Amino acid sequence: MRFLKNNGLSITLLALFIGCLIGFVVTGHAENNEEKQQKGEPTVSLGDYVTSGDFTEPLFVNWESEFLQQFAYVVLTIFLFQKGSSESKKVEKPDSVDEKPEDHQHDPHAPWPVRRGGVALKLYKHSLSLVFLALFIISLLLHAVGGVSAYNQGLAQHGQTTVSLLEFLGTPRFWSQSFQNWQSEFLSVLSIVVLGIFLRQYGSPESKPVHAPHDETGH
Repeated sequence: MRFLKNNGLSITLLALFIGCLIGFVVTGHAENNEEKQQKGEPTVSLGDYVTSGDFTEPLFVNWESEFLQQFAYVVLTIFLFQKGSSESKKVEKPDSVDEKPEDHQHDPHAPWPVRRGGVALKLYKHSLSLVFLALFIISLLLHAVGGVSAYNQGLAQHGQTTVSLLEFLGTPRFWSQSFQNWQSEFLSVLSIVVLGIFLRQYGSPESKPVHAPHDETGH
């Protein structure tokens, strides 16, 4: 019970992710076969569907935009401020996140890269943004791989010449899909940053205390 209490948020989010992913697989497969039937094409099995570009392209387009959002948010909040937002560092005062980790090398409770110092600490200092950047790049590449497969399938059906992966990266389709998702991610971040200045949610760490003045910045 203590484990569930200590990890309830991550467990619940993981369960929601898996549930939604399964829902996407099942409904996407049904929709894909429905479209094929309407065009007089043979339907595909669930296994063939999840390994096709029709499934992987939209899946990784969404993952790509989510990881881009997280990477940009982590990096931009290092040096940009928003007065009154709990998502921003304090404007006028030093913030605890700017404390030098080298000053805590002898803290026995500090993570081992902090205690070790050197290259390990240099990497660890930027590990969050580096991992989000890597996940974004991987998702972007998988989006391209799935996308070129689906794109070439459409071209082949119309007797047109297929394209390479590199050529697909220069198509309007690839960038239209990316920008369509990216704009929504930045809009959602903008919403939490700005709305949190004036609105509150009692009990949520994503909100300032209900009694906090509008111009109070950070937690």
